[in-house]
Amino acid sequence: EGAGALEELPPHLDFVTARTEFYTEPTVLPTVQQSSIKLDLHRRDFTINTLAVRLDGRHFGDLHDYWGGYNDLRQGLVRVLHSLSFIDDPTRILRAVRYEQRYNFSLGKRTEELLLEARPLIERISGDRVRHEIDNILAEENATQMLDRLNDLGVLKIIHPDLKWDAWIRDHLDDLELPSPEWKLTPELKGLPLYRVLDYTFWLMRLPAARSRKVAKRLRVTRTIAETVQNACELWQSLPVLEGLPPSEIVAQLDKVTPAAIYAVYCASENQTLRENILKYITIWRYIEPQTSGHDLRARGLPPGPHYKQILTRLRQAWLDKKVTSAAEETALLDQLIAALPEDLSL
Repeated sequence: EGAGALEELPPHLDFVTARTEFYTEPTVLPTVQQSSIKLDLHRRDFTINTLAVRLDGRHFGDLHDYWGGYNDLRQGLVRVLHSLSFIDDPTRILRAVRYEQRYNFSLGKRTEELLLEARPLIERISGDRVRHEIDNILAEENATQMLDRLNDLGVLKIIHPDLKWDAWIRDHLDDLELPSPEWKLTPELKGLPLYRVLDYTFWLMRLPAARSRKVAKRLRVTRTIAETVQNACELWQSLPVLEGLPPSEIVAQLDKVTPAAIYAVYCASENQTLRENILKYITIWRYIEPQTSGHDLRARGLPPGPHYKQILTRLRQAWLDKKVTSAAEETALLDQLIAALPEDLSL
């Protein structure tokens, strides 16, 4: 019987002493000290999180419900414990909406009023804390419903005026699928879930690059996310220019962009020709290289220098644009390029 009970336990258990806390001023982290279970439960953000069950002896299973949490749970209400809750910690605004939408609950009438009154305090919350709450939202199954609600409540524009939210962003986040194997993008990108990098990228990529940088700075996103967003913004703005360019010029542009940013733009673009060219880049063009190497240039007696890269780039461009289709044609072009070098470099 004892072994069976152990098998039903969760993977890990946290043991903590009952604590109470107080805020010395709005928006700062609280000061904590040892206390009773009742005051410990009063620290919780919402009444539905104040329920506690005793695990000791004959009291096993007794429910502690000091703040009406069980009734709110049955009615589907998210309700704060006191009128200063959102003022003490404005990140609770984002959590309130997350719980409301996750469980298909409603904000209590007074709780919603308090939430709206406390919105300006979000500006005083650090980017790390705000981003942590947004990351938690993006990890939810119905994240876009939560962001819809935050937008309707006017919360997103207080986090940053350029943190726009609309149907285009919502649809792309809802439809997001991880890339197929030919993209060579793993589910994790430098320690971050790829979906999270792409979520932020779709969210911000239509902004001008300078404004997206400001949002990224406000949220203190990781360097990986910031770089991907920036690359996607610049590529998105340059899409009209890419149309009609030869493969070599498309490759020159895409070689400067992170694969995750290219994937986001590929998914977002409705131009079928551009999408086909991006896919050709991913599957074929980025792997095309000349047969000539730096060692070959040295073997020809050419002294090392910047002209090595220039020659190899010209050879690669010729292969990409099908101006060279064989080793013999590459050698002929190489001879021309070397002959065109200044006399002090050529043979």
